[in-house]
Amino acid sequence: MHTFAYARVSTSAQTTENQIREIEERGYAPQTVYQDTISGKVPAKDRPEFSKLLDTVQRMKGDKRLVVSKLDRLGRDAADILHTVRHLEETGCKVLVLQLGELDLTSSAGKLILSTLSAVAEMERDILIERTCAGLSRAKHQGKTLGRPSVTSQADREGIRKLLDEGESVAATARQFGVSRQTVMRIRDDENKSAITE
Repeated sequence: MHTFAYARVSTSAQTTENQIREIEERGYAPQTVYQDTISGKVPAKDRPEFSKLLDTVQRMKGDKRLVVSKLDRLGRDAADILHTVRHLEETGCKVLVLQLGELDLTSSAGKLILSTLSAVAEMERDILIERTCAGLSRAKHQGKTLGRPSVTSQADREGIRKLLDEGESVAATARQFGVSRQTVMRIRDDENKSAITE
């Protein structure tokens, strides 16, 4: 069986040495080791060395396993870890996590853990949506203007409309007010919509 090991640290001031040593001390002798120095916030597939690992595992025939010291080495959050393990399982690669008592995440017990992770990931998404909605509602209630701040003042908008009404081109008006053509067109279109609804 071909054994892969993967280790990750967040900064160049850290080293992956302890993670590799831990894997070896548990009796694994990885033939191929991949190591990333990258933030844990980056999805697994976007980590340079982990991406190479996935490509190699996919091309390789025969029995293979990936050994990592901790679960968070497989992704940035529950959803990412779940996706990574499923992808590895599809390639026929076992996934062992030392932190979980060397549990193979592609086994029946491992799939139970993954099901739990999936539920946690869904809960995380729901909580994030709830918090976002609550924050927007609170901001509206406090009278805050949502979205990006306007690049033009009320006086600017009136000046832009006046120039357009006098026949000035969109491009020339945009240059004069130091804004984009899209901003001028949006102000023009907003006025047209108002005129239609009145």
